[in-house]
Amino acid sequence: MRGAVDLSSLRNRPASPAEQAPTGDIDVVVDATDETFGQILELSRTVPVVVDLWAEWCGPCKQLSPIIEKVTRELGGRVLLAKVDVDANPQLAQSFRAQSIPMVVALIAGQPVPMFTGAVPEQQVREVFEQLLQVAAKNGVTGTLPGATEEAPTEAEPAEPELSPLHAEAFAAIEVGDYAAAIRAYEKILAETPRDADALAGLGQVRLLDRVQGLDLQQARAAAAEAPLDTQAQFNVADLDLAGGHVDDAFGRLLDLFAQLPADQRTPVRERLVEMFGLIGVDDPRVVAARNRLSSLLF
Repeated sequence: MRGAVDLSSLRNRPASPAEQAPTGDIDVVVDATDETFGQILELSRTVPVVVDLWAEWCGPCKQLSPIIEKVTRELGGRVLLAKVDVDANPQLAQSFRAQSIPMVVALIAGQPVPMFTGAVPEQQVREVFEQLLQVAAKNGVTGTLPGATEEAPTEAEPAEPELSPLHAEAFAAIEVGDYAAAIRAYEKILAETPRDADALAGLGQVRLLDRVQGLDLQQARAAAAEAPLDTQAQFNVADLDLAGGHVDDAFGRLLDLFAQLPADQRTPVRERLVEMFGLIGVDDPRVVAARNRLSSLLF
């Protein structure tokens, strides 16, 4: 992990006013940015820092982030959670090499420690946090953030609606990385209820995860550069960009490809763009801009 994550540019540059050591009470859940991450690195010498890399358009992120926040608050200041919006903070996304999200890593005394990628159940989150505290203790990082109090696990929270058998089957398959099985489960749901919004969103996310599984970003970029009109080569890089939060790059690549292809070869590119639009959300300004450009190229 230390070789895969390069935080040297953040660690070595002079601290800005926003990065000075904090004083007074500190919330155990903070939003971290490219400009303020130096402060997070310093705090990791006092307590282990969990870094949650997420994006607004990412469905699994919305499942995982509340669980991580809940577990962090229950630990009463022994862990700090730093939430990083990869769309708004490209330097951090690049430093952590976030090829797919949600991606969760930890920092102990400034050094990265792997945790997990993708949505995982609450019990697994608790187990990984417990292991993190043990590793931190072995490295002498055993502090507590000032002003934090330990919260008891909430007993009276309303139970979440029970998943249907096929939704449960899809979620279980995602947890173990069997994306093909999850795709089949979502397709069964949509065959019975075509307007199931959760299934539509889940199917798009899992198809993306399945496509990027095993892809190497550098190799994919090299192949795309060698064959600028090779649809599959361009798809691979666009998928990796989208999974890593580089939405505009993914859209721009496929729109450029669409513009260069003969009319009889454009349909797969248009269909992939429409699928990506659905993943991000029709109201997202990046989708609106890309749709407008696509329309101008069509007509």
